[in-house]
Amino acid sequence: MTLRCVLAVLALAGATFAGPEVTELKVEVVSVPEGCTVKSKQGDMLTMHYTGTLENGHKFDSSYDRDQPFTFQLGVGQVIKGWDQGLVDMCVGEKRKLVIPSSLGYGDRGAGNVIPGGATLFFDVELINIGDTPPTTNVFKEIDADKDNMLSREEVSDYLKKQMVPQDGSEMSEDVKQMLESHDKLVEEIFQHEDKDKNGFISHEEFSGPKHDEL
Repeated sequence: MTLRCVLAVLALAGATFAGPEVTELKVEVVSVPEGCTVKSKQGDMLTMHYTGTLENGHKFDSSYDRDQPFTFQLGVGQVIKGWDQGLVDMCVGEKRKLVIPSSLGYGDRGAGNVIPGGATLFFDVELINIGDTPPTTNVFKEIDADKDNMLSREEVSDYLKKQMVPQDGSEMSEDVKQMLESHDKLVEEIFQHEDKDKNGFISHEEFSGPKHDEL
């Protein structure tokens, strides 16, 4: 399962829905290794371990549970804004705690049944590696199955299902099962945000996720 692509698409659903109160991102540095000479910056490819919880302490996701760190490109919208802003100037081996307001997370609409609307998100993160920057994944092109430069609800739905279901036949995690249960809601949230002219399709121009100009 390509979790990076799933989160990139899910970020579209919550990227601009501000919560009832705009509060600031809080970053607490827990530990920093000695001899740090290279720090993370916008455009770097980061590999992280993390655990995410809600204000009531409920854990909604953890890379440790999957024993699989998460790799993404910093600062290009592949993750929520709280991560893009809160993981800058970080050393390999450094650990941080992030408190992310809903305005920098999934906003008033939340993310399906996994994250409720208006939720403040709490993350314990550890930077495992800073890698070279690859070309940004053209998520639009991957979703656009019929290559007409327009995304239909069916194409977005099929793409999400394909990314969520493990290709090796392994058992799905509980968070992925919950996302699948609220699949239709996630598709509608993406269209409410991305389909700016409300014609029932998301054009290449409207799409705010990772994309190349050449198609």
